[in-house]
Amino acid sequence: MTSHIAMFSIAAHGHVNPSLEVVRELVARGHRVTYAIPPAFAEKVAETGAEPKPWHSTLPGPDADPEAWGTTLLDNVEPFLDDAIQALPQLIDAYEGDEPDLVLHDITSYPAAVLAHRWGVKAISLSPNLVAWTGYEEEVAEPMWAEPRKTERGRAYYARFEAWLKENGITEHPDPFVGRPARSLVLIPKALQPHADRVDARHYTFVGACQGDRAAQGDWTRPPGAEKVLLVSLGSSFTKQPDFYRECVQAFGDLPGWHMVLQVGRHVEPAELGEIPANVEVRDWVPQLAILKQADAFVTHAGAGGSQEGLATATPMVAVPQAVDQFGNADMLQALGVARRLPKEEATAETLREAVLALVDDPEVARRLQEIQREMAAEGGTRRAADLIEAELRNP
Repeated sequence: MTSHIAMFSIAAHGHVNPSLEVVRELVARGHRVTYAIPPAFAEKVAETGAEPKPWHSTLPGPDADPEAWGTTLLDNVEPFLDDAIQALPQLIDAYEGDEPDLVLHDITSYPAAVLAHRWGVKAISLSPNLVAWTGYEEEVAEPMWAEPRKTERGRAYYARFEAWLKENGITEHPDPFVGRPARSLVLIPKALQPHADRVDARHYTFVGACQGDRAAQGDWTRPPGAEKVLLVSLGSSFTKQPDFYRECVQAFGDLPGWHMVLQVGRHVEPAELGEIPANVEVRDWVPQLAILKQADAFVTHAGAGGSQEGLATATPMVAVPQAVDQFGNADMLQALGVARRLPKEEATAETLREAVLALVDDPEVARRLQEIQREMAAEGGTRRAADLIEAELRNP
């Protein structure tokens, strides 16, 4: 039975990339998949065989300066609500007369659940990072929101969110509306989930990394004479860190036997890093998975995507978290015994070099990585995600 499945996300690499292989698999199984996405990602979505439904977003774009997101909790969440409110009429129009049988959505896409409610169809959240466990509200959310809730701005945010939901026939409070989906497929390995034993299996299913074939991103060849390869990448958003990159060059430039690939993103020019030794390759973008398959170590910001790619390729990691869920991921990686967490302010040439060399020479780290790699392979990934989505279609 072929169905029309509608996927909704925002224009951010860390939110679109995890869903792409699932969408590609659903298309291959004969389903019609539409994907509501701002134009910056329309081409990437179309490559999966899905049909992009473009809409205009007011959020900072994928290449925006990280400072555009502000610094406080309310700075971070208000833009998502603003964007949702202005996006909903656009999406209603885009799907007029073309309503889907099922809604899939990223955790940031608030209009998706509203639309599913309007259309009377199921919504499944595809979570690219950790999910709430039993006790999450008391342990994490309430302490985090205690101060913002007391402010006039915080109260106004909640009042506006509740009013918008009510206008659309939803009486649920904004917190569970955003944080407690009725059904969620979790696109990270269970190994990266804090308190995994306290996650409600009736609502959440871990399918692990859905990586697929990345051949289209290009390959990478290990240079002759490179006994050890190190990849340094802070992902796609929080890359404006010239001081950090200079420490990396100092740490690994001219280190005998080592070759370092340094991804600096679009906000830093190689000239800002001073003289670049011959064993350092500076790029604004790299085919990360292709390099990790050959790398001996990975210095990462510990975003969900990078963390699981490090685990999937059994690469020891030094985690230097920058924002949001990265601090929690860094803690998890360290607790798993496969990484060292270094706070950004402590990430000097000396500490970076010491951490990388210690990890690479530790047989227990290698053993633990291989064990996690086996566990991840058993989670099912893309095919299992598609199987579970089809099961929901058969059970409306």
